[in-house]
Amino acid sequence: MWQGLLPGLLCVCIGFLGTRWIARLLHSGLRRSSKISANDPAWAMTPPFPRITAATVVMLAPIGLLILGFSEAREFVLNAPEQYQELLDFVARTVLELRLKLPPDIAAYLPEGAAEVQRTIAGFLRAQAGSLALTGRAWLGGLLFAYVGLIIGSLAAIATQIPSRRPLAQQLKERIVLFGEAFGQIVAAQFWIAAFNTFLTAIFLLFLLPAWEMELPYTPALITLTFVAGLVPIVGNLVCNTVITLVGLSVSPLVALACLAFLILIHKAEYLINAKVVGSRTQMAVWELLAVMFVAEAVFGPAGLVAAPLFYAYLKKELKAAGLV
Repeated sequence: MWQGLLPGLLCVCIGFLGTRWIARLLHSGLRRSSKISANDPAWAMTPPFPRITAATVVMLAPIGLLILGFSEAREFVLNAPEQYQELLDFVARTVLELRLKLPPDIAAYLPEGAAEVQRTIAGFLRAQAGSLALTGRAWLGGLLFAYVGLIIGSLAAIATQIPSRRPLAQQLKERIVLFGEAFGQIVAAQFWIAAFNTFLTAIFLLFLLPAWEMELPYTPALITLTFVAGLVPIVGNLVCNTVITLVGLSVSPLVALACLAFLILIHKAEYLINAKVVGSRTQMAVWELLAVMFVAEAVFGPAGLVAAPLFYAYLKKELKAAGLV
C-alpha cells in the first residue's frame, strides 16, 4: 500500500485462482469443478494442456477486452468533435437552468453561455495540466502493475509442483495457501455486498425519487453500473456515487442533493455491511473488522479500506493456525 502495489497483489490472486478455476473446468467439467480445491493434491494430476490453456486465457483476456473496447470506441473517437459540441451545449443548458433556479447572488458566479463554459473548462485544464499528467501516469502505472500481477499469478498457478520441499519453501506455501483462502472468502463476500448496494440503489431510483416526483434519466444503466462497479470494494462505490450525483445535477440541484445525501448514507453504511458480510464468512466479529477498517483508512486512505478485510482475514487465519486465538 505504501508503494502503490496493492492492485498488483490483488491481480496476482485473481490470476492464480482464475487460472486454476478455468483449468479445473476444462479438465473435470462443471459437475466436478466444485469438488476439487485449488490447493487439493488432485490439482497436481491435472494434465498440462488445461493448465496452459487456462493461463493463456487469463493472460490474454485483458488484451482482448482492450481490443474489443477500442474497436467499439472507433466511432466514438471519429465523432468526438460533434459529441464534444453536444456535451458543451448540454452543459451550457444545464448551467443556464441552474442560473434561473439559484438565488441571484450565487447564480452570478455561473457561466452565461457555451462560449464561457468552454473558456472555463480550458482554463481549468491549463491550470491542472501538471496534476492531470501525474494522475494519468499513476493510473497507467497502476494498470501496468495490475497486468504484471495477473501474469505472475497465472504463471504461478501452472508452475510444476516439487514433491519434497525445504523448510522455507514449505512455510511460504502455507502462507500462500492461507492468503488465497482469505482472498476467496473476501471475493465471495464482495459479490453479496454489491448485490445489497444495488438493491438499495434500485429502491431509491425506482421508487423513492418517483414518489417525490423526481426521476433520473438512464436509471437502468445506473443500476447496472452500481452492481458492476460495486464488485470493486469501496472505489467502485465512489465512482457510482459520483456518476449518480452528476446525473442528478443534470435534473436539478435538489435531486443532486438528495442523491448525494442517500449515497453518503450508503457509503457510511458500507462499513457495517462490509463488516457483517465479510465477518460472517471469515469468522470475524463485526467490531474487529470495523476497528481494522477505520484504522486502515486513517493510515492508508482508500487503499487501506480496500485491503483491511483481506489482510485482517489472513492475519486471523495465521493466528488460528498457530493456535494463538
